[in-house]
Amino acid sequence: MSNIPAELKYVASHEWLRLEEDGTITVGITHHAQELLGDIVFVELPEVGANLAAEEQAGVVAGEVVAVNEDLPSAPETANSDPYGAGWFFKIKPANPADYDGLLTAEQYAGEVA
Repeated sequence: MSNIPAELKYVASHEWLRLEEDGTITVGITHHAQELLGDIVFVELPEVGANLAAEEQAGVVAGEVVAVNEDLPSAPETANSDPYGAGWFFKIKPANPADYDGLLTAEQYAGEVA
């Protein structure tokens, strides 16, 4: 579990989510995902302002994209080297903030990837 930070939430499709103080949710891929993918050489991010449905490609929680990691497309390897930090993908304003509570805990996610 050392590569699964306890303070984050997870989905079985190997994304992590962090609830920020302003109510937005930061999304990235897990350490396990970046290991499965190998060297990441290309990242396509959603458009700011896009509305994503839950479970839609790039949308693990329904909401509006409010920011993207503009550094990631020019340095996609960051998703490999720092998946829980500088390698984040985008931030959303959730349509239903309570959806965050229903996501997997670190312990539950560890059971998914074991």
